[in-house]
Amino acid sequence: ISPACGSVHPLVRGMVSLPGRPVAARAYACGLGLYELYLNGERVGDEYLTPYYNDYHFWMQYQTYDVTRLLHEGDNVLGAMLGNGWYKGRFGFEANPRHGLFGDNFSFLCELRVTLEDGRELCFGTDRSWRWAPSPVLESSIYDGEVYDARLAIPGWCSDVCEPAGFRPVERAEESYTHLTERLSVPVRITEKLPVPKLIRTPKGENVLDFGQEITGWVEFHCSAPAGTRVYLQYDEILQDDCFYRDNLRSAKAEYTYFSDGSTARVRPHFTFYGFRYVKVEGVSQVRPEDFAGVHIRSDIDPTGSIETADSRVNQLFHNAMWGQFDNFLDIPTDCPQRDERLGWTGDAAIISATACKNLYMPAFFHHFLHNVGEEQQYYKGVVPFFVPAPKAPDEAGAFWLSGNPDGCAIWSDVATMMPWAVYENYGDLSLLREEYPVMKAWVERIRQDDQADGGRGLWLRGRQLGDWLALDREDGDTQNPFGATSLPYTATAFYYYSASLTAKAAKALGYGEDQQEYQGLCETIKAAFLEEYFQADGTLKIPVTQTACVLSLFFGLYPEGKRDVVLEALKERIRARGNHLDTGFCGTPFLCRALSDNGANDVAYTLFFNEDFPSWLYEVNMGATTVWERWNSILPDGSISGTGMNSLNHYAYGSIVDWMYRNLCGLNPVEEAPGFKKAVIRPMPDARLSWAKMKLDSAAGTYRIEWKYVDGQLHGSVTVPFDCQAQLLLPDGTQRQLTAGTYVF
Repeated sequence: ISPACGSVHPLVRGMVSLPGRPVAARAYACGLGLYELYLNGERVGDEYLTPYYNDYHFWMQYQTYDVTRLLHEGDNVLGAMLGNGWYKGRFGFEANPRHGLFGDNFSFLCELRVTLEDGRELCFGTDRSWRWAPSPVLESSIYDGEVYDARLAIPGWCSDVCEPAGFRPVERAEESYTHLTERLSVPVRITEKLPVPKLIRTPKGENVLDFGQEITGWVEFHCSAPAGTRVYLQYDEILQDDCFYRDNLRSAKAEYTYFSDGSTARVRPHFTFYGFRYVKVEGVSQVRPEDFAGVHIRSDIDPTGSIETADSRVNQLFHNAMWGQFDNFLDIPTDCPQRDERLGWTGDAAIISATACKNLYMPAFFHHFLHNVGEEQQYYKGVVPFFVPAPKAPDEAGAFWLSGNPDGCAIWSDVATMMPWAVYENYGDLSLLREEYPVMKAWVERIRQDDQADGGRGLWLRGRQLGDWLALDREDGDTQNPFGATSLPYTATAFYYYSASLTAKAAKALGYGEDQQEYQGLCETIKAAFLEEYFQADGTLKIPVTQTACVLSLFFGLYPEGKRDVVLEALKERIRARGNHLDTGFCGTPFLCRALSDNGANDVAYTLFFNEDFPSWLYEVNMGATTVWERWNSILPDGSISGTGMNSLNHYAYGSIVDWMYRNLCGLNPVEEAPGFKKAVIRPMPDARLSWAKMKLDSAAGTYRIEWKYVDGQLHGSVTVPFDCQAQLLLPDGTQRQLTAGTYVF
């Protein structure tokens, strides 16, 4: 049904009459854009922002609710509130994000199936008997927030105490629900409410609440103001000169306006979310912090991993990386939760996949995202866009745009291989790998198509490449220019090899022998071409040497035979030239410390890890970060923000260092032949600069625990292997042991 209300946010309701006592009932619902379902005056379920975000051109998903408790014999009222959301609100990656990317009209679809006490089964659905009325929500937007006028609320609008005379007839919706399917999205729920915030009175006289942690969600508040009072909240993530600041949100208003009707109410928004730490409050005569609560919402994914060390700064870094995932795993893996973006940037998702699968239980969440990736691939003939979903809004010429990369882009498009493999490696689910394998294969074949068009040498020379995005190695020293210095064809071909190798591994795991042989052969072709094009016979690079160029060579094994140490020494020299600091971006950073530790330079990895000045992970910690920044220099040493064009304080990509913390610092590594940690290699690589560390991982096979500490210069530790699992223990002194289930001390 459609309320035919234009831009007016509607309430829709219908009557359900039951001739007996219900003993079982389920409601199946979908709304466009967003909906909240109600039955007999109560909100149904505990999910928010349904039906979630996917490319509505391709498919839509419904949610299922057990509503037995809310029904009774006789007349029942079923209803929904509708808001704009991603479907029809202002959204998208442009100078002026568009309205109506997927559609222009509100609509709602619901089916209610009821089993009565006498065994009869009844089915009810949305039809022309339903009615609609204007909602007290006057405006809603993912980017801009919400306006709610409580004076326009209809008391009991979804119950039989409400007189429906003011409601108007609905129409049959023009929107097609033919691609409707059962849900893939993990429920988005309230997962935490923060403690009472701190009230700051700024030099400008502003009342600002500091919640102490950057979160995704909103603020709920208690209101008993006189009728007509306008309470106005603005959200942001940083103060400047001790005053409220929001310029880095760009065009996103990120605000909430509430007009009181004079009654006492607990107030929250319905159809938006914010990324914030600070909230400025206006319109309240006396701001009492205890009246406000920071509400954290996210996809409800269980934490599985934890790391704790002797260094509080390292612990804060782990906390920041975990919260970066919490805040950006809201139905899709978003790049940031606060500014006019909040898109499913595929490069960020690819980079974080391995870390995410240890921190949180990711199979369902990533499967939903990869389903969207597959839909986009089919539309774009194998290409994976920069962000997914990629809205298909026509431009002025009537053509369709492809997010700026019609040939795909290394790392970003490689989410098609990196994410499925990370899920398989960490959980060992062959059924998921089998379902996602076509996405992997389609992407590699799309790159090979370009390769063949350029002569079939085994090089990837096309595409709008972003390369080592946000690296700090430009010769001109421009730290605001996002393009790094590493050769774009070099990085593209390196990831061509990586994606082909992961696809070969997936084919092997699935028993696809011909594909395995095909992609192993492709890897050999790419490697030979890569070495001929970019390396001298002595192991030196033909292109300008950068940290990232060396890291990719080492991590992917792309160097002339016997010349690993030449590449390693080149990397160490580039690090020394930077004063023992990193200068890597999106390409190099996820693999930097792993490439060092795995190739005999563990001490250098720790040096980079423990650096406290710019650029480093702990620099952010020392500057008060509670999540991970988009840029190494998002905040300058004097506390000022480095720029506003593209500067988020809540991006998770550089939180990928946590994978090194699990694998190298603590020592837990999966085994390809027995994924999901049925077998593991436990190889702790400690450093005396850290006196102790411990980790816990609730893996698919059971709980692993690893602890180590230095006592009087000697290394002591313990390892716990779960039931029916095996592990190979490799200690720094060369000791090797084969372990079965149990706890072992060394």
